[in-house]
Amino acid sequence: MPFDSFANNVFLAKGNEQQVDFFIHGYTKFKFFGSDVYLTTTHISMIIVIAALLIFAVFANRAIRKATPDQVPGPFLNVVELIVESLDGMVAGSMGASKAPKFRNYVGALFLFILACNLSGLLGLRPPTADYGVTFPLAIITWVMIQYNGFKYQKFGKIKGLFEPIFLFFPMNLISEFSTPVSMSLRLFGNILSGTVMTGLIYGLLPKVLTLIWPAALHIYLDVFSGAIQTYVFCMLTMCFVSDAIGDQA
Repeated sequence: MPFDSFANNVFLAKGNEQQVDFFIHGYTKFKFFGSDVYLTTTHISMIIVIAALLIFAVFANRAIRKATPDQVPGPFLNVVELIVESLDGMVAGSMGASKAPKFRNYVGALFLFILACNLSGLLGLRPPTADYGVTFPLAIITWVMIQYNGFKYQKFGKIKGLFEPIFLFFPMNLISEFSTPVSMSLRLFGNILSGTVMTGLIYGLLPKVLTLIWPAALHIYLDVFSGAIQTYVFCMLTMCFVSDAIGDQA
């Protein structure tokens, strides 16, 4: 049976009335060095998320510039201060006061981006982090930072650590190094994708009357709770791995 026919048969509810759809679709095709490149659902969702974060950053910057010590901060500035202080505290608590200033900007931007992507499902978007093409590059960036700081601060000790505690552990230690981005990206991707699939099934299989009420509880767990947890886990692993690579040298 062709895949399209199989998908249409499996992901249909109540005949042909309502179709479950949680797939990535291509909308516009471009030619790039002779190859077809598509503007997909993921790209559109990411553009919306990035635009929202940039707009928030612009307004936050303006609010901070206009703030004066003798003026009571408004609600928006209070929210900005809460976000900044929370992220600074999270990074300092995990990496220590000496390492935190070097990485708080990256970890803060990473946290806000992943969280916004995970929560975008509340707006009816397909979360960009439900696409492995998004989570894997994020994990690769973290992995490059781990290796760079490991060689920068440990120098030859980074290579020596691959042969500890004995030479026979070298293959396992090497696999462990290269499996880090795979495990981090798959964890984030798998959790967000499973939530996307479950939400799509619920909306596709339930009568429309029930979808107006009951899935709200599902969104609280799959989008808000699970999305926030996975954001925290990814950023915490990033901080722990980078901090461990630096060691006590910084």
